[in-house]
Order: sequence, then C-alpha cells, then structure tokens
Amino acid sequence: MDGKSMKGRVIKSTGSWYTVKTEVAEVKARLKGKFKQDELKLTNPIAVGDWVELAMEEGQETGVIFEILPRENYVIRKSTRKQHFSHIIASNLDQAILIITMKSPRTSLGFIDRFLVSTESFRIPAILVVNKVDLISKDRDQEWLQDIHEIYEPLGYPVLEISAIKDTDLREKFLPLIQGKSSLIAGHSGVGKSTLLNRLAPGASQQTKEVSNFSSKGVHTTTFAELFELPGGGDLIDTPGIKEFGILDVEEYELSHYFPEMRKYLGQCKYNNCRHINEPGCVILEKLEEGYIHPYRYESYLNILSEEDSHR
Repeated sequence: MDGKSMKGRVIKSTGSWYTVKTEVAEVKARLKGKFKQDELKLTNPIAVGDWVELAMEEGQETGVIFEILPRENYVIRKSTRKQHFSHIIASNLDQAILIITMKSPRTSLGFIDRFLVSTESFRIPAILVVNKVDLISKDRDQEWLQDIHEIYEPLGYPVLEISAIKDTDLREKFLPLIQGKSSLIAGHSGVGKSTLLNRLAPGASQQTKEVSNFSSKGVHTTTFAELFELPGGGDLIDTPGIKEFGILDVEEYELSHYFPEMRKYLGQCKYNNCRHINEPGCVILEKLEEGYIHPYRYESYLNILSEEDSHR
C-alpha cells in the first residue's frame, strides 16, 4: 500500500472485490484480512452502503480496505447457503422501499409483513410501492389494491401506485420520496425494479427480462446488490430478487414490538410474557376482536411466530 488512506462508500459488491466511491474516483478494492463483526455470523463482511477506509496498493490502480466504519443501520436476511449465518443486504439507509405487484407476479401479504417486520426491527422507515397498476382492471384486483391501502397506510407505511413501464407518477410522486435519501429497493424478481431503476438512475442500465408466462415468476436479473446515484442527490440500492425474508432470531415476546398496531397496547395484557395467542386477559386479542388490528396482519403475526418456533 502506498500509505495514503481515503474514505469511501461501497457501491458494489461482487464477492471478494468491492467498488468504492471516494471523493476522487471509483476504486476497485479488496478486503485486508478478516473482520470481526460484533458477534454476527455473516457470509459477507462488507455490504453495499458501508463507509470504509482504504488505501491504494503500491503501483496499482486497486485498493485495500482496512477498516469498516460503524454502521448507522443495516438490513439483514438469513443466508440461503449457510445455516445459522446471515447476509447483510445493505447498510446506512434512510428508508426501505418494497416494490409489490398484484399480478405477474403477485406479492403475498405474508411477504409484505415479513419485510416490514425486518425493517421495523432495524428501525428503518418503509414505503410500499405498488407497480404495474396498468395491469389492474377487474373488481377483484381493485379490492386487493384497496386492501393494501386500508391495511398499511393507517400503520404509517405510505402506499404509492405507479407504473414503471408506462412512467406513470414516477417523477411527480415517487421521486420526491427518494430524493436526497439513501433507499433500499427490494421485491420479488419480476416486480419491475430494474425498469424503475433505468427510469430514475441514468447510470443503472439494468438488464430487464420478461416475466415467465409458465410460472408467473420473474427471472432473476440482479445478482449482486448495487448502489445507483440519483440525479439531484440521493441513491437507490438495488438488491437481488428476494424469494423470502427470513426474520432473524426474533424472540417470541419481541415479535409484537415490530407490529405498530400491537406495539401501542403492549404491557396492558394480564401476563407479562403474553404471546397474544390464547392467553386470558390478552389486550391484543381484545383489540383484534374490536377491529383495531387487521385479521390479515394478525394471521401474519401467528405465521411468523410459528416459523420462529420451528427454527428453535
């Protein structure tokens, strides 16, 4: 190393090499040695969005990362390859955006709720963006859309309707929400993230592929997380299409803290260790009965709880 250290932000990760944007230029860099990660078992020591210290290698155009600066926050998911390991999707975020679709492919409410529990657990504000509204026509489709608004907006999650392919409401409504902020953008493969990025971030030139008619599932077009700067400030961090959000080691008594509609009633139940399933004197069950908690959301709560139980 030639000794001169620089600070930069990781904008791309491709396994063992990282692209770091410094004040001067974009530098391809590798990691020096192993990094201890606060007792986290991670498949990736560095994530897109991380701020790092690096130095150029002597006589080379590449750099070596020797320090990862403390993260303000991060979003993590269970590793698909290693049991009991986690994968940091992105770090230092202002907000997380979940792209959802009614069809081609259809996003389940359970998937939305897992995503929101993840962002709540990391205290990252979330926005739901319904893409492909140009495909929504039948009464049943309209009911789904109405449900999304009625379930999530009262909880403090904005719901925005767009059509990335037709460029509907992107600049008027969506851009103001992301300008000047660092936003994670996530969703199943095929929901239109790449089209959205190509419209908003000129440097993205993301590959887009048609959704397979046979399975109605999207074809993966992104393999690594990558940060794209927005004209006028801010950035979008694209993530590979996520099949599932594995909630990480949430204790059963903690889970209700990540449901805003339950959080306000916590501590009012008869028993301190109430799981809000069938216990006597449970205020959450009372509020569910009275209509203050949506049955779909409560169903998601039970599903996540039983999944976590099965992993213990």
